[in-house]
Parts: sequence; structure tokens; C-alpha cells
Amino acid sequence: MLLYLSTIAAVFMGVAVFIIRLKAAKKPVTAKKIFLPPIFMSTGAFMFLFPYFRVTPLEALEALVVGALFSIVLIKTSSFEQKEDGIYLKASRAFPFILIGLLVLRIIMKLALSTTLELGTLSGMFWILAFGMIVPWRSAMLIQFRKIEKGNASAQSTQMA
Repeated sequence: MLLYLSTIAAVFMGVAVFIIRLKAAKKPVTAKKIFLPPIFMSTGAFMFLFPYFRVTPLEALEALVVGALFSIVLIKTSSFEQKEDGIYLKASRAFPFILIGLLVLRIIMKLALSTTLELGTLSGMFWILAFGMIVPWRSAMLIQFRKIEKGNASAQSTQMA
């Protein structure tokens, strides 16, 4: 029962991410908006203080690798564009399909792994997977954002001279 509730919660979280991403595309991006989500998510690591959620080093490595692989897709579909009033996240037509695909893949993995792993271990692994996905993705976004920002600063200083 708990497994199904957590799966339903994952679907709702996926929908929430999609809605938040659509709203965010309408406002200029800042470095703060890019790097704060991983910082906020990092508080979830406190779950590992409880033995129920602990994972073995191999399970943690597996989850990190899968998260990093998932992040590649997000990195490839996230780009910025310069507009008059700031730098905006460019809407990707593929993003909704990628988000749904990643969500479905995670649910399938969760259902398959729930037969061999305890729920606490599975929860810990999926937190690591999500963290292993968001950190590289947001890091790549921040690097790309800084390049555009730096290019804007160079262009402004050239115009002043």
C-alpha cells in the first residue's frame, strides 16, 4: 500500500515540476534560482541518519550513476536565451515528453526493485538518484547561464568604450 502511495506522490510531484517549469519560463532566470533547488533538496540527506533509509555503497553508486545518466537528457534540453529584460530559460518542446518518460521509467524501476529491496532502502536510493540528477543538471545550467551573463557584461563594456 505504501509503495502505491509513494508512486502516486511521485506522479503528483512530476506534474508539479512540469507546472513550475512552465511558469519559470515566463520570468528571467537568476543564478540564485538555478542553484537553490539542489541546496533545498540536500536537506533530504538527513533521512540517512535513520538506519531504515541507509543504503550500501554499491546501491548508492548505482543510484548516482542512473541519476547522472538521467541528468544528461535534462542538460541537453535546457538552454537559455537573451531577451531585452534578462536571460530566460528557453522552452523545449521535448521537455514534457522527457519529464514524463523519466517519471514512467522511475516508476517502472521502483516497482521492479520493490520486490528485492526494502522500502526504506528503495527510498534512499531514489533520493540519491534524484539528487544525482538535479546536481549535474543545475550545475550545467549555472555554467551556461554564467557564460551568457559574462558575454552580456563583455558586450556592455565594449559598447561603453
